[in-house]
Amino acid sequence: MPVRKPRKLHVVSSRSAEAALADKADDASFATTLAKGLAVLEAFDVSGAWLGNGELAARTGLARPTVARLSYTLAELGYLHYDEASAKYRLGARSLRMAHPLLASLEFRQLARPLMQEMAVSVGGAVSIGLLHGTEAVYVETARSGDVGAHIPDLGMAIPVVRSAMGRALAAMLSAEETAALDARLVAEGGHDWDAYGERFAAGRCDCVANGVNVSCGDWAAAVHAVGVPLFRSRKTGDCFALNCGVPAFRLGPRQIETDIAPRLKALAANIRSLAGEGEPVLYAPEAGRPLPGRRVER
Repeated sequence: MPVRKPRKLHVVSSRSAEAALADKADDASFATTLAKGLAVLEAFDVSGAWLGNGELAARTGLARPTVARLSYTLAELGYLHYDEASAKYRLGARSLRMAHPLLASLEFRQLARPLMQEMAVSVGGAVSIGLLHGTEAVYVETARSGDVGAHIPDLGMAIPVVRSAMGRALAAMLSAEETAALDARLVAEGGHDWDAYGERFAAGRCDCVANGVNVSCGDWAAAVHAVGVPLFRSRKTGDCFALNCGVPAFRLGPRQIETDIAPRLKALAANIRSLAGEGEPVLYAPEAGRPLPGRRVER
């Protein structure tokens, strides 16, 4: 049978709409007003549930009159909710509704979650699935035991690929061309993260290629040790998915993360692929950009 090549993944920027505005100022095809509205939505995060127009202007770099028009429009459409007493906005239910079609299309999540929950409880940590988006890994499913410490994964949370075991596992599935594009963005956009963690990122990616797994000890959350495993590259969309398991360091015995949790996570990934009807991903050596011998190619 002919070898099926993985669908090419366009390595988009995961920078904010605000940053895109600066880059696309001279692009006639770029909808500037739309980008400004999205920049307002992206200004909300867990550190600022309620924001006034002045705070939104400061976070986005947009003029306050522009922000006032955008926030009013977004509130009228239901993407923001306005509180008259405080004269501030928070995200509205319509913003949350936008994520549902994407999550619903990832049907394997529901099949995987009971298995993920079982492992999370067993190790006293969290098990999550991440989707590669630009220079970030975005959580699309997570299961955790009752107490996982300060780092609490949740749906929609984004973490940098350069600092996470999940991110390094995702990067291992990229072709030579895609790897070069991702690395260029990491160098251009990564700043301190790339300077501090770039070598560990490259090493973790190589570990995934050689052993199917990589370990990160406190690179993203200081008190958490994590394992990342490539999960699969979607046959339909070409999207890359990875699986990780993070455990508070105090719960781990010597080398338990490598000798116990890593093999279990690899086995869990194989079970999830089977449930999802996906093949084992092709992993690429960063130096050569070729699948390693013995890796199964999707057909």
